[in-house]
Amino acid sequence: MAATPPPLNTASAHAASLKYLGAYSEQTRAQVAQLIDQDQLATVLRQRYPRAHDIRTDRALFDYVQDLRSEFLRNADPINKVAYDNKIQVIQHALGLHTAISRVQGSKLKAKREIRIATVFKQVPLELLRMITVHELAHVKEKAHDKAFYKLCCYMEPHYHQYEFDLRLVLTHLDSSTTPLWT
Repeated sequence: MAATPPPLNTASAHAASLKYLGAYSEQTRAQVAQLIDQDQLATVLRQRYPRAHDIRTDRALFDYVQDLRSEFLRNADPINKVAYDNKIQVIQHALGLHTAISRVQGSKLKAKREIRIATVFKQVPLELLRMITVHELAHVKEKAHDKAFYKLCCYMEPHYHQYEFDLRLVLTHLDSSTTPLWT
């Protein structure tokens, strides 16, 4: 007769699904685990953010990012390309990418700056897309994730840290459920 496996510890069962919340307190992770156990995480997120944004094309995303750049970073280097990218894997902790491709043109060194946003974020509320784009735009001025970087993020989006937390909740939901949050 085969031995029956021991019951799963709920805390250890949630450890994998809470990987996006590792830097938060045990109390916060326990509250999120409770929401998952009660199948309420999606409901909480939908109440906070009733609908997804409508920025679906690369052109619309480019225009959105350029509007933010012209409002907050007028003197920063121009952004040459902005696109959704289905090759960005959120599981590698990348929500978006910023790159500067340097080329020699005559006697000058030119940099073309690109921002790429993971395709999964075509289906999130505008506040969360804004958090990601603000994050990537901040890298145009500040390369490292330091105090100056987060100060700039909060200047461009005063609710930056709340939106970042909520985005981590969305990613946690996507890890623990196949039910889409927004359509």
